[in-house]
Amino acid sequence: MDATDAPPILKLGVADAIAGLALSTEAHWNQTEEDWRIFLRDGIVFGIRDGMRLVATAALLPYSGNNAWISMVLVSATHRRRGLATCLVDACLQTARKNGLTSWLDATPDGAAVYGPLGFTPTLQLRRLKLVKPTQASAPSLSASTPEALCVRDRRVTGFDRTALLTAFAQRSGSRIVAANGCIALVRDGRTARHIGPLFADNAADALALVHAIASSEPRPLLIDAVASQAAFLEGLTASGWTIERPFQRMRFGPATSAGDEMPFAVAGPEFG
Repeated sequence: MDATDAPPILKLGVADAIAGLALSTEAHWNQTEEDWRIFLRDGIVFGIRDGMRLVATAALLPYSGNNAWISMVLVSATHRRRGLATCLVDACLQTARKNGLTSWLDATPDGAAVYGPLGFTPTLQLRRLKLVKPTQASAPSLSASTPEALCVRDRRVTGFDRTALLTAFAQRSGSRIVAANGCIALVRDGRTARHIGPLFADNAADALALVHAIASSEPRPLLIDAVASQAAFLEGLTASGWTIERPFQRMRFGPATSAGDEMPFAVAGPEFG
């Protein structure tokens, strides 16, 4: 696409949450209107319209330590193969560079083919898994935990301070933070399924026990974004009825600025980092 042919890139506001939700719903993503409002309120969301219709988006959400997350990279099926995603991601990168930020994102295989040539470096492999019919069976008891406890563990594991984002998730109606045997996880609503993550544990057996306990107490379908290198955890999930829907690749643009002390078992979700 020539520069003269490129459509104008706009900054979106909270009033665009419904239009953004229509895009993510078309793509069969699990976001809710509240998810969109977080990015529109706390981040910078770029968009492209065709007339009055929003047809493409990309969001930049600042984190601590000179980091930012690129998410909500969506293009309507009617407007793909026109370079719109590349234009919007480049707008995010220009903003990040201007502010001295290292950019991160979670990419589908198709997305990774776009982001690699832009200069993104692969870091962490993820797997999206789904449990359609959680089994209502006896399981270890769960204790309620606090956003503060989750944020402390998240900061230690990831190296990021995501207090604002995780607290916003935790305070929503239907969200809960659960713990058992030194493990902790956030469970929250999505558009079509409940989402488990982030999930932190000292070992795979305890992580699997926590997931089993959560699944036994949840009537709706569940999603989890597992870290692929946690092989025993991933194998335990598939052996207990979870199915792998697709892979994701975490990628970074810019110098590494954060390092965690351990590896998570599941992340908050590719759409959110």
